[in-house]
Formats: sequence, C-alpha cells, structure tokens
Amino acid sequence: MKKAFVVLSLVVACAMGTAAQNHDRDNDHGRNQIKRVLLISVDGMHAVDFSNCANGISTTNNGQPFCPAIAALARNGVNYVAASTSKPSDSFPGLTAIVTGGSPALTGVYYDVAYSRNYDAPAKTTGNGVAAGSCAAGAAPTGTTTEYEEGIDIDQTKVNGGAPGASLTDGGFNSIDPQRLVRDPKRGCAPIFPWEFVRANSIFSVIREAGGYTAWSDKHPAYASVASGIGPAALNDFYAPEINSNVIALPGVTTPTGVSCSAVLDPGSDVTAWTNSFQNIQCYDTLKVDAILHEIDGWNHLGTGRTQVPTIFGMNFQAVSVGQKLNEKTTGVTGGYLDAAGTPTAALLDEFKFVDASIAAFVRELKERGLYDSTLIVITSKHGQSPIDPNRYVPQLNVGTSPTTLLSNAGFIPLSESTNNPTGIGPTEDDVSLIWLNNSSDTNDAVQILENNASATGIALGQIYYGASLALNYNDPTVDPRTPDIIVTPNVGVTYTGSTKKQEEHGGFAHDDTNVVLLLSNPRFGPKTVFTAVGTGQVAPTILQALGIDPRALDAVRVEGTDVLPSTPLR
Repeated sequence: MKKAFVVLSLVVACAMGTAAQNHDRDNDHGRNQIKRVLLISVDGMHAVDFSNCANGISTTNNGQPFCPAIAALARNGVNYVAASTSKPSDSFPGLTAIVTGGSPALTGVYYDVAYSRNYDAPAKTTGNGVAAGSCAAGAAPTGTTTEYEEGIDIDQTKVNGGAPGASLTDGGFNSIDPQRLVRDPKRGCAPIFPWEFVRANSIFSVIREAGGYTAWSDKHPAYASVASGIGPAALNDFYAPEINSNVIALPGVTTPTGVSCSAVLDPGSDVTAWTNSFQNIQCYDTLKVDAILHEIDGWNHLGTGRTQVPTIFGMNFQAVSVGQKLNEKTTGVTGGYLDAAGTPTAALLDEFKFVDASIAAFVRELKERGLYDSTLIVITSKHGQSPIDPNRYVPQLNVGTSPTTLLSNAGFIPLSESTNNPTGIGPTEDDVSLIWLNNSSDTNDAVQILENNASATGIALGQIYYGASLALNYNDPTVDPRTPDIIVTPNVGVTYTGSTKKQEEHGGFAHDDTNVVLLLSNPRFGPKTVFTAVGTGQVAPTILQALGIDPRALDAVRVEGTDVLPSTPLR
C-alpha cells in the first residue's frame, strides 16, 4: 500500500510539473504579486524571543541584536505579539494547526502520542513501545495508543528512517512502516497513515489541487501528516530526515555559520539522537536548510534533480528548542534562559544565531534568484517552551507524582497508556497531562482522586478540564473517540518527569508554552505590530489568500470559522 501511495505521488507530481508554467522569476509587471510562500517554524521560539533577538539585550551580545536577518524581515513585516499556538501545544497539533487552520476538536490531533477509542493496535510493536495487538475487520475496536513520531519508522536509528534504497539522509514517505501504524477495523484493519489520521485538509492539498508545486521538510517521516486531504500527492517534494536517529558524520554538509559537519561535532555527547547536543542539532537542521536552498534554486530537496521553485515550501528548525531545553551532561553546558525576561544562556544564544544565519541564507538566495519581491515569508512556531524563568522549573516526579500515575494505580487507565505497563510507551504527559480512561463513566471518580491529590501532582494552582469545560472546545469524549476524558494543566513550571536532562518542556496551556513568534514579511509591507490576540491556525487561510486561493477551500475555515490574520496588506 505504501508503494502505491508514493508511486501515485510521483506520477501526479511529474504530470503537474510538466504542465505548470514557470513563473519563478519576478518581473516588473508582477512585482507586487505574491507568487510563493516560504513557511518557517522555529520550534520553541517565543514572541519575547523575537523581541529580544531583533532589538538586542544590554547584557547579551554586546547589546546588539543577535537575529539581524529576522530583524531586517520585520522592517517589512507584520509582527503579531499575541499569537497563540494550538492547545495542547505539542509539535503534532501545533504543526497541524499551522497547515490546516484547525483545532484538535476538528483535526483529532492532540499529541504525537495520544489515544483513540475507535482504532486497534498496530500489527507490529512500534519503535517506542506501542504494543502490537489484534484487529478483526468489522469488529468493535478495543482502542489503542496512537503514535506519530519516530516509532513508526522502519528503522528509527537511521537518518533516512530505514527507507529501502534511500540515500544516507533521505527520509520521507517510504520511511514509514505500515505494520507499525494503528489500524481501523471499519476499513478492514487498514493501517492509518499520518495524512489519514488528520481529519481536515491542509494548505498543501489545497495548493496542489489549484495547480501549485508544493514542498515541506520536517523532523519525522510521520509529519507527512501535512499531506492531509489528498494524501501524498499533496507534496511534490517531502523531506524528513529522522531527528531521533543516531548521530552520524554528514560529508559535504556545512552549517550556515561555516562549521563543517563532515565529522560528528560533539562525539562525546549521547549520539543516540541529534537533540542531545547543542552542536549536533545544528548539523541536523542544516540538512533541511540545504533542502530549502536547493528548492529556491529550482531543484529537489537533495539537489539531484531539476524541478521548479515551489508555490509553498518550508521547514522546521529544532535548534532553538534544543537550546531552550537541554542540559548537556557530558559537557556541563546548560541551555535555556538566565531570567524571566528571556535573556538566553550562551548555548541558546548560539542556536538563535544559527537559525538567523540560516534565514539570512534563504533571503540571500531568494534575492540572487530574483524571487524575493514575490515571496511571502512567514516565521512562526509549532509551540513555545515553559518555563522561561529557570527558577520555576519543577521535575514533578522527583517531588511527587503525576495524574496518570495516580489513575493508573486506581485501575482507570488503558494498559497502553498506563504507567504500570513496563514495556509501553507511557502516558501522554509533559507539562500537560492528557488522560483517556478505560471508561468515560469513571470521569467524576477520577477527577475526585486528582482533586484529593492536587499538591502531590503539582496542580494546586493549575486547572482540570472535564465534562462541559472540556467538551466546549474539544468535543464530548463519549462522542468523539479522540477526545481525552480529562486534561490537566499543572502549576506553571511543573513537568511530569524525573529527568534532569532538560529544564523546559511544552505541550501545556501556559503563556510560555503558547505565546510564539508570528511574523509575515514581504518587501511591499510596512513595519507593523499587531497586539490583537490571534492564533497560529490563522496562518493557513492567510497563506491561501496571499496566493489568490479562496481560504474556504480549507475544512477548518468552513467548519470552525478560522479567519485570515488581521491587519495585513493581503486583506
């Protein structure tokens, strides 16, 4: 089935590429027309980070701005300082909101590891421990934890995800192992591919159907989910080197700051994932930076074949997220911030500079190719990171317990989500706790346990959503098989971990989790700051409007009323 999807994608892509007219280069007649959009997610980047790095901080970088390229874009940009991510603020729902415009209630996407009552377990245990199970076509589903991250790769230890015949880093559609996907008994136990899991169409599908050329680069092959709507045919070019693979040398790769990656930069770190090192993560992100540069030049992501400049393309950066979270034990270097004002540590400062240099390379290449004036650049983030203030961080499992642990001990949690499952992937808890119960009728009893243990679970100053307070924005869990029965947002700074490897996390509803950078830039824009509250989900219809495509082609616009961003020259 997987091969069939990929072949279809390639056939459609070739046909569209042959038929499409090449409007790559700006001309005087069309100088003010947006012909393409470069969409960038700097994962973890807060609105305050943008302000600090664009304007400078007196105690950092000699008081000079440490993101001059982004600051330059802001001089021709609309800056939304009250932008919010999806809630939960995990990467999967965060990305899904940006490209579909939809909330979790519509898309059904709550977390990269979540739960669904209407699916059955995969045929093969995932790389991260979602156990294989039975599935009978047409029978009632038993429910299962769902995983859409590295655990569904054929081989998550490899940068290419184990894709058969792929080059060293070429992860993509073929990296996904259908045997590790949850199954739908109503469809004959067919595996649910990432693009099928999302219940709303994306801008990539809409733009592709309108005759555009599309490309996206991200951190997991699972993020082929951005093709929701028409499936793999929505992406002419998809690149997803696995971020949680083993770190390897990358011959011929040099970061935008001039560092060679031909040897592993930080061999003394934990090399089982690129996210374990402040240095190695920059080499990983450079793979995607190079892909964007190739695409600006009219090549495929590896630069091995001529295509055309995409109508919509972009990538996520992981470097800032790593710079915010990581305490690198092998070097003794600590990331994150020095204070509640967002003053970055030296390690985080270096990650901001790396990302800025990468964006400068994009701008330079667009200008050299005569494409800059007709390109809308969107910079935002899938999620923030909490807490910015290092004094607020609490690894809760070192001082207490977690909501799911309590409810697992009480027998309320499905085995695949239970903390008492010794081989399972574990519950959906970071600085939020999403709880699916064995039986929704136990909700009140479960909530009472949490209320009785508010201090031990770090929620004395937090919130518990269930019943009407949950169903209002997330659907009734007795009707929607994806909706959690309970959502717990703990005290600010609480993270349900006992690890000391990090000092921030995301997923929750706190301000630091959700208030992220959102900048729209084009040479014909004047500088503008918008203080009105907006959501990153509004990026999707705004991109379509910029390209002259009716935003109502998006399911989220029609169903949830997602509007285009206010106060842009595009309206």
